[in-house]
Amino acid sequence: MLAEAEASKDRAPTSHADWTAREFVTLDPATSTDLDQAFVIEPAGADLILHYALADIGWFVPEGGAMEAEAWQRGLTLYLPDERARLYPAALSEAAASLLPDGPRPAIVASVRCAPDGTATLDSVTRAVIRSRDKLAYESVDIAALPHLADFAARMERGEDARGAARVDPPEQEVERQADGSFRLVLRPWLPSEKANSALSLAANMAIAQCMLAHRTGLFREMAPPDERAIRRLRNTARALGLTWPDNATLPQVERTIDPTTRAGAAFQLAVRRAGGGARYLPFEAGHVPWHAALGATYTHATAPMRRLADRYVLEAVLEIANGRPVPATCAAAFLRLPEVMSAADAREGAIERAVIDLAETALLHGREGETFAAVVTDLDERGARIQLCDRPVVARVDARRVASGDELRVRLVEADPVRRVLRFERVN
Repeated sequence: MLAEAEASKDRAPTSHADWTAREFVTLDPATSTDLDQAFVIEPAGADLILHYALADIGWFVPEGGAMEAEAWQRGLTLYLPDERARLYPAALSEAAASLLPDGPRPAIVASVRCAPDGTATLDSVTRAVIRSRDKLAYESVDIAALPHLADFAARMERGEDARGAARVDPPEQEVERQADGSFRLVLRPWLPSEKANSALSLAANMAIAQCMLAHRTGLFREMAPPDERAIRRLRNTARALGLTWPDNATLPQVERTIDPTTRAGAAFQLAVRRAGGGARYLPFEAGHVPWHAALGATYTHATAPMRRLADRYVLEAVLEIANGRPVPATCAAAFLRLPEVMSAADAREGAIERAVIDLAETALLHGREGETFAAVVTDLDERGARIQLCDRPVVARVDARRVASGDELRVRLVEADPVRRVLRFERVN
């Protein structure tokens, strides 16, 4: 596989238009080198046109070869605090195919038109050579200095409001590597730059999904809304947290009134995330409109082709559709196989992320058994109360009765075993 990557990394683009004159940039975490997306936004009357360049990994991966076979085994790039298990070899994913600002790169450019109300439609899809002008970082970028990015993000937010979207972005528990090689566990809220950048992917994925649906083909992401039982539980959670939920208001309407920077708001958002059904991959089915309840739209994955196996085939299919050509047989066959492969990869990713967090939490608290900590109840379910420690970014469970979301507790650490990754608390009366 590595030999195949070395042999293909210098493959010269021959089917690509020259788009190197456009001022593309990338926006990612500062340490990222596997850059899937570059963008430039241009005004077009009242609309904005997002030219979204996506890494053309398929240009470098021979059909039927060792890299393709291994990618189907992996499904995803898996990220750990100190390393990554790559979907494709680093010679491609962090060099030849990555949209780094050190030279021209082949890409598939989806041009997405965004109206003032946030409606996103696909104008064109083009294979092109692009040149990124700068590698911008979430942590340091000034989004106001990037032409039209803030306006584009605001339009997409208006579109979400109009659709009644229920997308939730609560703070995330992460293990971060420090400059000295050590690690720390943090609860990290989304940065404004991340939210603005996610609007670009959202617009492209929605526009591409609509194009595929109109042509009766493709692979989609579908998510069911919370059921009635989950809604009742969320109403109780909101009441316990002191949040207002009028009788005639829907969950999305309530969410738009929540401040996630407050303790109550963050706890409610975490409860909403857990209340919804999980998303799944679904190939086109005649007579069925795939729907992602959290986004209030038909949706797909197309914008991370080097890090998610499915995206490559969605992107290559829509390239043909948008240019009046039939979907390649390889893509049509892939759409039928990908749901099972991606479901297994998602499960593996979730298990690894949970194991990393469990290890960090137990290492952080190991040796402090017997101590008591202040905690807040964030959610309740059949397994008891989920709590977050007040002075540490640790989320755990405790067997506590007659409590409600938002209640403050004192808990005693019973066990913190990094080898078994077991963390156990008991409530202090």
